[in-house]
Amino acid sequence: MEILKCAGVRKIYGSKDNLVTALEGIDLSVEKGEFVAIVGASGSGKSTLLHILGSVDKPTEGKVFVEGEDISKLKPTQSAIFRRRKVGLVYQFYNLIPTLTVRKNILMPLLLDKRKVNEEYFEQVVKQLGIADKLDALPNHLSGGQQQRVAIARALIYRPAILLADEPTGNLDQKNSKEIIEMLKLSNRNLNQTILLITHDEKIALEADRVITIEDGHIVSDRKRR
Repeated sequence: MEILKCAGVRKIYGSKDNLVTALEGIDLSVEKGEFVAIVGASGSGKSTLLHILGSVDKPTEGKVFVEGEDISKLKPTQSAIFRRRKVGLVYQFYNLIPTLTVRKNILMPLLLDKRKVNEEYFEQVVKQLGIADKLDALPNHLSGGQQQRVAIARALIYRPAILLADEPTGNLDQKNSKEIIEMLKLSNRNLNQTILLITHDEKIALEADRVITIEDGHIVSDRKRR
């Protein structure tokens, strides 16, 4: 089942003599439950693509469909609701609220949307991510790896259509980086979570089921590993 589709996506910044083409004619299809890595050098366009897929930014041309809905046409308020309900975003900086406990940080998207908490699913997520014993702690009492696990739990708690992870290990040491990638793989396998992982590290990319390489705003390679 196709969950994500890009058709002829272009992104141009600037104006007149200062135009910069970040993406040029991106065509992409992702099936539900896939774990896809998007790899490329700095400036290749991979983060621009992620922002468009997450409705943080709009394409200059082309369309983006998530679960059949054209998100490229959404108004700002609609985009915010879409992100809150359909997209899990994980960055290298954890963006946790320092004055809230781990539990409240994880549940924040549901609380903002006034949705009921599925306690069984909540317990499944925090147990799988190894933070069930940290729920009453504040973020500054956690290690970097633990904070990133909380950020992943927050992104998973509302069962998004897709989880977009932008360099999620970029702020971590090798040991914690490996653990975070394993957590994402577990979420993909055990929760059937569709994941798009943005990285410049080819070793990390090879942990995914499918690796897409972007250069100068073009997809130059798209290969399945499993």
